[in-house]
Amino acid sequence: MYAAVDLGSNSFRFSIGSHDGDAIRVLKSVREPIRLAAGLDADGNLTPDAMARALACLHSFAVTLAGYELEAVRVVATSTMRQANNIATFLPQAEAAIGYPIEIISGEEEGRLIYMGVANALAQPAERRLVVDIGGGSTELILGRGGDIERVESFSVGSVRQSLSFFIGGRIDGPSFEAAILSARSIFEDGAPPYHPQFWRRAYGSSGTIRAIADVIDKNGLDKGCPARGVTPASLEALKARFVGIGHVSRIDIPGLRPDRAGTIVGGLAILIGVMHELGIEAIEPIEAGLRMGVMWDLYQRSMRRDRRDESVRAFAQKFGVDTVRAARVADDAAALLEQLRPGGDAAGRLLRWSALLHELGMAVSQTGYHKHTAYIIENADLPGFTTREQKTMSRLALAQKGNLRKVEEFLADGDFARAVVALRLAIVFMHARIDVATAAPRLRMKNRIELELAREWVADHPTLSYWIEKEQEHWDEVGVDLAVRIG
Repeated sequence: MYAAVDLGSNSFRFSIGSHDGDAIRVLKSVREPIRLAAGLDADGNLTPDAMARALACLHSFAVTLAGYELEAVRVVATSTMRQANNIATFLPQAEAAIGYPIEIISGEEEGRLIYMGVANALAQPAERRLVVDIGGGSTELILGRGGDIERVESFSVGSVRQSLSFFIGGRIDGPSFEAAILSARSIFEDGAPPYHPQFWRRAYGSSGTIRAIADVIDKNGLDKGCPARGVTPASLEALKARFVGIGHVSRIDIPGLRPDRAGTIVGGLAILIGVMHELGIEAIEPIEAGLRMGVMWDLYQRSMRRDRRDESVRAFAQKFGVDTVRAARVADDAAALLEQLRPGGDAAGRLLRWSALLHELGMAVSQTGYHKHTAYIIENADLPGFTTREQKTMSRLALAQKGNLRKVEEFLADGDFARAVVALRLAIVFMHARIDVATAAPRLRMKNRIELELAREWVADHPTLSYWIEKEQEHWDEVGVDLAVRIG
């Protein structure tokens, strides 16, 4: 069984599912309307009240998750946590509350996971489709064919923010709706052309907002005279007119709409009207799949050794013209050296391997200081499957691959990170000295100091090796670590 936890801008949710044939069967789903986006103050900080609500919810989720035998759990956070200025203070508390690491994913990664969930639910390998997901803090547009994503973009407009900005105090009127729609259209205007109908056959709405809107339209008979499948601009206009007639969020009480959604559905409706008009969408079909389903599929594929991160690294190396033979050699040697150092878990080895495979990509920018360019590119690149935290760690490893270690000194307190740095730097030294580590790996240990034992013939046959090892000793000495070398 797998668990996917989605810490969204409007609601916190989790789903537990198991792989069953060609599908993931959902066994349990829980949703709590936390309204995190509404808890951002004027300075962009989460308020104490918003953090308290979130932590209480996460404690509750932890209790429920503990009742299942789970193979893997992944917790992802989206727009509001990406934007909160005090996230560094809140995140450790949130992780302690739920008992798992929390990955703050980019809008593009959010879109990819959403599409993965939709594509696997539809199982139509040749269909060209557009997926629209309106969240509490952002909206994602994803264009794809079957299981392949061709384009993904995240727009900083969501149902919570739109509701708070244009329906002040909960009041609903015609001018407010038109202003909210116009605002949404202006956000999608520049990015719209690649998503126009000539590039896809069917459009799907994957978010709870779009499903809720479709439910209300269906249960209130607002789609009469609309022959197309799904939600149409005409049915959206009919729902807008119904809300304007009601006049205030507090008075919304109509079939198909849960009371806790009333406060944000007007903003979501304005966005959906805006995106359909701007993109020229004639009908959009709601689908019961999205981010959490995509996360569970991603967990399943990782368990089957089909990790999207491997594909991302291969594609990125090809894009930047990396010498894959050299890179693979460094990766293999670094893995062999790290194994001797006995890291605390598998994560260090995976991040080290990916960092090693990309360690020279900065050469596409400049031969001088390429490690700095590599570090910058890895941290800021769009690498599908990777979290922001993983990319930052890989970036630091790339930066630490050569030169002084003062630039990463504060991170060397993490034992696994320090071990990975030792393994990567030595693997690069041995690669330059043309020493075949796979044939006769040097003995390496690391406790209070680094202990390296080299074969005497290595030193004799490779004159530059002594020079590079001496430089390594100097660099480690600068950060208070003794590198002891023995020639055997």
